[in-house]
Amino acid sequence: MNAMSFGTMGCERPAMNSDESKPAEAAWNVLEAANDLGDHATVDVCRRVIDANLNGRPAAPADLNLIVNYFR
Repeated sequence: MNAMSFGTMGCERPAMNSDESKPAEAAWNVLEAANDLGDHATVDVCRRVIDANLNGRPAAPADLNLIVNYFR
């Protein structure tokens, strides 16, 4: 099995220190699930959170709220 079968589109998670990785790690987990479910709106939110983290910006509170509550 390869990464494409899980909907990650071949993207590898970048290494981050533990303080930076909390929202981004959650976003990667939600991204994988949302890709598998075809939830395109949530995929966009995950990408915004991951991009913000990689660029050293804070993510939007509404985006973080969706990420944190996705599996509830």
